[in-house]
Amino acid sequence: MTLNLTEECSCDFEFDCHEVAFRVMNAVLDKEKCPYEATVDLTLTDDNAIHEINLQQRGIDRATDVLSFPMTQFPVAGEFDFLEEEMDSFDPDSGELMLGDIVISVDHVKVQSEEYGHSLLREFAFLVAHSMYHLIGYDHMTEAEAAVMEEKQKNILNDLHINRD
Repeated sequence: MTLNLTEECSCDFEFDCHEVAFRVMNAVLDKEKCPYEATVDLTLTDDNAIHEINLQQRGIDRATDVLSFPMTQFPVAGEFDFLEEEMDSFDPDSGELMLGDIVISVDHVKVQSEEYGHSLLREFAFLVAHSMYHLIGYDHMTEAEAAVMEEKQKNILNDLHINRD
């Protein structure tokens, strides 16, 4: 897997953001049995920048914790079989499946870790897992979808022993 990490703001966490994101992303892809090597672009930014992206891309005039921009639309969440016919989903140079972009607000990671009473590591890892599931077609628009996604996120963090404090 290739993780392209861009830090647009200071990430003064006590852990290596690249290493944690890479572990979480690989765990999601392994759990979902993704048969391809994949690439994801992750940008760490602040509330001002994510607010602007949220406004431009989604028409929502506020900052948010995380945004996901999938490169491929999955007809069925987590099922990769259809990709054999989707050559546009693969990087022509590396052959890797281009999953998309994730943007995380470092400001929100800090605030939400305090609000939810858990570590920065747990909040960051949760947001990465959450976005990875979006990139492979999962959503939480209905209660049923939300329940599936929440269970998957919880299982990934448990598998990685990144639990609430």
